Amino acid sequence: MTTWRGAVRRVEPHLPVLLALTVAAATWASATGGLGVRAPLPGVVVLLVALATGAAVLASRPWVLPAVAAASWLLLAAWAPVVVASWRAGVGLRGRPLAAYLLGTVPVMLASVAVGGAMGGERRLVVATPGNAVLFYAWLVIAPAVAGLWIGARRDALAALRDRADRLEREQEAQAERVRVEERARIAREMHDVVAHRVSLMVVHAGALEVTTADPATVEAAALIRSTGRAALTDLREVLGVLRQGPPLPSPGWDAVDDLVRESRATGLRVSRADEGTPGPVPGAVARTVHRVVQEGLTNVRKHAPDAAVDVRLRHLADRIEVAVRNDPSDRPGPVLPGAGLGLVGLRERVELTGGRLTAGPTPAGGFLLCALVPVGEPT
Repeated sequence: MTTWRGAVRRVEPHLPVLLALTVAAATWASATGGLGVRAPLPGVVVLLVALATGAAVLASRPWVLPAVAAASWLLLAAWAPVVVASWRAGVGLRGRPLAAYLLGTVPVMLASVAVGGAMGGERRLVVATPGNAVLFYAWLVIAPAVAGLWIGARRDALAALRDRADRLEREQEAQAERVRVEERARIAREMHDVVAHRVSLMVVHAGALEVTTADPATVEAAALIRSTGRAALTDLREVLGVLRQGPPLPSPGWDAVDDLVRESRATGLRVSRADEGTPGPVPGAVARTVHRVVQEGLTNVRKHAPDAAVDVRLRHLADRIEVAVRNDPSDRPGPVLPGAGLGLVGLRERVELTGGRLTAGPTPAGGFLLCALVPVGEPT
């Protein structure tokens, strides 16, 4: 079936030329007696009329083929151009134009009867007798026109179905987009009502503690909590803006990785940062993924090994970026922090969406290594 459809698609652009050659050959065969009545005209005239019928099939003006078909029927009793002209009329014409074509064929057929009667012989027997004249009119005019009407109606029905399917698809896409927008707005409202409210309270209480306490260590810790909470509110507002409006997230660059390192050092982590290679321009999705890997690695260290030394290393290669967060063994567990335990799962999915690879696991020395290879180009 596939091979057949492919052959049809290859032949389809050449169908008008093939039809024109077929009509010209059939006209010649009809006028020479092979497929019809032999014409008494010279062979050169017959050849010119046959070529004219083939050219009329390719003509751009719709009236050319009916005119040439009428002339060839009166001169040569050639049936092929009449059949094609009637078929095209049925396919392309409706209402008054089609009625005008059918009425116009009546005097042509009557004139053909008169010509056949005047010529006598075989021409008179074939086209001039009343029974044959009626049969020829039905076969040459009515039947092709009816077939053309059926094909045209089927084509119009298929076009209407395609238009309806396209319209329904557009409506479904618009409906799906409306649902996505409403869902983003709902999630944004819930996040704002729950998360933003609690983080705001945390910032307010941390600010109050910073002002009222006299202990320098407590003041420093309260200031850190307040600044971290305000940064979290800023990030949350960006996420809520994306959920409400749908613009792309801002693309954090390499400076954002430095910010993560500085924030982690401010919390007491012993973090070192090293780069290998020359940083170059990368797509926003790649920069966000690298940022997210470093963020997840440092978050896990704060949770599980807050006293361990951490090494953040970025290797800028020709076609990819290798980012690694490695920490040494820890002598004491970190504070109990809430979490779903799905951070690495989501991070692995995010890295794999870029065409990269993520590995995470303990090191031989007893520490932990989070490593990701992120392609710089688009995923294949």
